[in-house]
Amino acid sequence: MIVVFAIVLVALALFVTEPLPIDVIAIGVLFTLVVLEPFTGVDSTTGISGFASTATVTVLAMFILSEGIRQTGLINLLGKKIATSFGDSQFKQLLAVLGLSGGTAGFINNTPVVAVMIPMITEISDRTGISPSKLLMPASFAAMLGGMLTVIGTSTNILASDIVARIGQEEGIESLSAFSMFEFTQLGLLVLVTGVLYLIIAGPYLVPERIKMDDALTAEFEMTQYLTEVVVKSDSPFVGKTVDECFSTLDMDADIVQLIRNKRAFSEPLAPKEVRADDILVLRTDRDSLLRLMEEEGLTFAPDAEVTDTLLDADEPRIDESTDQRLVEIVITPDSPIIGGTLETIRFRQRYDATVLAIRRGGKIIHARMDERRLRGGDTLLVQAAEDTVQRFIDDRHFIVAQDLTPPTYQYHKIPLAVGIIAAVVGLAAVEVLPIVISAIGGIIAMVATGCVRPNEMYDAVDWSVIFLLAGLIPLGIALEQSGAAEWMATAIVLFSVNIDPVIVLALFYLVTAVVTNVLSNNASVVVMIPVAVEAALQLGANPFAFALAVTFAASTPFLTPIGYQTNLMVYGPGGYTFGDYAKVGAPLQLILTVVTTLGIVAIWGV
Repeated sequence: MIVVFAIVLVALALFVTEPLPIDVIAIGVLFTLVVLEPFTGVDSTTGISGFASTATVTVLAMFILSEGIRQTGLINLLGKKIATSFGDSQFKQLLAVLGLSGGTAGFINNTPVVAVMIPMITEISDRTGISPSKLLMPASFAAMLGGMLTVIGTSTNILASDIVARIGQEEGIESLSAFSMFEFTQLGLLVLVTGVLYLIIAGPYLVPERIKMDDALTAEFEMTQYLTEVVVKSDSPFVGKTVDECFSTLDMDADIVQLIRNKRAFSEPLAPKEVRADDILVLRTDRDSLLRLMEEEGLTFAPDAEVTDTLLDADEPRIDESTDQRLVEIVITPDSPIIGGTLETIRFRQRYDATVLAIRRGGKIIHARMDERRLRGGDTLLVQAAEDTVQRFIDDRHFIVAQDLTPPTYQYHKIPLAVGIIAAVVGLAAVEVLPIVISAIGGIIAMVATGCVRPNEMYDAVDWSVIFLLAGLIPLGIALEQSGAAEWMATAIVLFSVNIDPVIVLALFYLVTAVVTNVLSNNASVVVMIPVAVEAALQLGANPFAFALAVTFAASTPFLTPIGYQTNLMVYGPGGYTFGDYAKVGAPLQLILTVVTTLGIVAIWGV
C-alpha cells in the first residue's frame, strides 16, 4: 500500500505541475506499476490492459463518430441559425447558446461542440455588440453539464462505467455493472436544467465583460504601441539583404509584418524578399527595440505612421489585392500538436505563412519575446495571413478561427446520414442489442463507408493524448484495489464519518471529487476516487452505485478553474477571462450542484 500510495502521490503532483504532458505521465505510471509488480500486483498483462479496455476503445470510437458529425457541419448550421434568429435579445442568445451546447454534448464529444460555439458567439457579438465574454463561459459550462445526459457524453462517463463494471465483477456486487446508455439521463437532465437556470439568472451578473466589442482587433490586442511603420533609408545595412537576413540575426524583439513598396503591400512569405531603399516596413516591436533599430539599422519613422486593422486587412486600398490579407484570432485547441513548442521552434511563420502579432492567454496579452513563449492550449493568437492560409486554419481541427462560423468545406448533404448513424449507435446500445463498444465500432465503419469521414481522417480525429491517458491510468485503479489501498482509504473515511448520515458522506465525496478534478485530469479523478467511494459505501452499508455515480458526475463538472476541463481552456483566451473568473462564476454552481446531484441520486437510487 505504501508503494502504491507513493506512486499515486507522485502521479498527482506531476499532473498538477505538468513537467511533461499528462498522457506521458500516465504511461510513466503504467511503466512504474509493472516494474514494481511485487509491490503493486500489476503484471505486464494487467499493465497494458488499458489499451484493450472497452472504455479506451469506446472513447476512441466516439472521437471518430463526433468527427463525422463535425464534417457534415450540422453544429455550424444550427449555430448560424441561432446567430441569425436570436441576435436581438441577450436573453434569447444566452438561452439558445446554452440549449445548443448542452443539448448536443450528450451525444457527441463536447470539444467540437464548443469549437463551433466560439465562432458562432463571435458572430453574434459582432452583430449585437454584446461581449463574447458574456456567452463563452456559459457555453463551456453547459457543454460540461450536457455531457452527463448519456454514458457516451464524456470520456469520463465511459471510463467510470468500465471501472464500476470491473469492481462489480471482481467483488461480486450485483448492483455494480456497466452503465447503460441512458442509465443516469434523468439525473443528467436535472443537473443540466439546474445549471442552465443558474447561468440564465446569475450569469449576466457574475460573468464578466472582458472583451469590449467596440474595439478593433488591433486595439483589442493592445497593438497600438507595438506596431509602427518605418522607412528604410538609402544608407541602411538592410538594403540589398533579404528580410530573413535582416531580422534573423538581430538580437532584439522585432518582427516584420508587411513590406510596402510603391503603394503595394507584401506579406507572407516575406523571408526571401529583398529590402530596398525607401521601402516601408510595418514592424511589431516595443519602444526600446524600435529606437535601437532606427539608430543601428538606418530606419526612420514613416510619415503619418499609424497601423490599424484597415492597413493590415485586405480592404485597405494601398494593399495589393493579390495578397488578400486578413487579421484573425486563432485559438489553439487543447489537443493541438504545437502545444509545448514556441513560435520559433515550430517555425510557425514558415509553416503556416502567417505572422503572429500578439498572444492572448486568458486576460493577459503577450507582446514581448513571443517567439520564446511556450504555447498552451487555449492560447489565442492574433494572426495576419492570406485567405488561403486562414482557410487552412479553418480546416485544421487543432485550431479555431474565431471569425469564421460556416466554412464552405462542410458536407451538409450528409447530415441525415451522420445523424442516422449516431442514432443507430445510441439505439442499438440503449436496447442492449449490442454493447456500446461494438455499436460504436459499427458506427465508425458506417461513417467511413458513407463518406462522412474519409479513411485518412479517422486517425486525425482521435485525441491520442486522451487514449494514452486512459490506457495509462486504468492499471493505477487496479493497483489501488489489489493492494488494499482503496480499502484502507475507505476505512479511514468511514471512521471519520462515524455518526454522520450517509447522505452527507455522499455529498462530501461529490464535493471532494469536484474540487480535486479542478486541478487534476477528470479521468484521473474517477480512477482514484471510484474504488474508494465504492469501498466506503460498502463499509457504511450504503448503496455503492450511488457513491460511484456521485464521483462520476463530480468528475465531469469542474467549474472552478480554466484547466479543470478542456472546454474551459478553449474559451479562456477568446473570452479574455482571468483565472479567478471561473471560481467567481463556478463556485456557487459547484455548491448548488453538490446539493442537487446528491439529493437527485438519493431520490432516484437511494443511499
